[in-house]
Amino acid sequence: MPGPLRVLGDGDGFPPIAAALDEPNGLLAVGGELTPERLLSAYAHGIFPWYDDDTGPVLWWSPDPRAVLGPGELHISKSLRKRLRRKEYRLSMDTRFTEVLAACAEPRSDPKDTAGTWITPEMCTAYTQLHQRGFAHSVEAWYQDTLVGGLYGVSLGRMFFGESMFSRRNDASKVALVGLAAQLEAWEFTLIDCQMLNPHLERLGVYEIPRSEFADRLDTNARAETRLGPWQFDVELP
Repeated sequence: MPGPLRVLGDGDGFPPIAAALDEPNGLLAVGGELTPERLLSAYAHGIFPWYDDDTGPVLWWSPDPRAVLGPGELHISKSLRKRLRRKEYRLSMDTRFTEVLAACAEPRSDPKDTAGTWITPEMCTAYTQLHQRGFAHSVEAWYQDTLVGGLYGVSLGRMFFGESMFSRRNDASKVALVGLAAQLEAWEFTLIDCQMLNPHLERLGVYEIPRSEFADRLDTNARAETRLGPWQFDVELP
């Protein structure tokens, strides 16, 4: 049952995800230090961090329902398939993590699009430390020798928790996601967490499941060994 919003001290654990607020959907707790250890604990329990702005405390979320995608369930449109056949972009993994993170944090050209503005310097530091420990990963899309798109997220067990993506050329981030999904499927990953559904993700095949079902998937996932980085592609794009 939802309860009062929990304010975390630096050493406090997270409350049960069932205690998250109904409105705003999924807000569970506020505050506490943003460390690699806390981030790993958060993802293991179905929780992710978000900021309203770069001056306030970190907010911890576990929405109901949860947006997810099976690695083999990605919807590839006809136009995207044509772009893949042209091999317009070259993909790599874990070669430019900090650059991908910085690009995802940049303000979008559309002032109504606040994606990226929540990626604060504190978050960049924490996720970079996770990357150095082998848990956080990036996918880079290159046009010739220029980084034009990508995404990053966290891997635990056989689940990948997507965080953010960016694109500087048409479909560059989508191609990065296609590559990631293909590789995760080859590695027998079971689920990609996409956090909250939006029209863009829905067009890619992302769908919602109840938070309770997501928690069950996490319990099963806890028994799987984590594939630590750095990662490299060993599959062909679809």
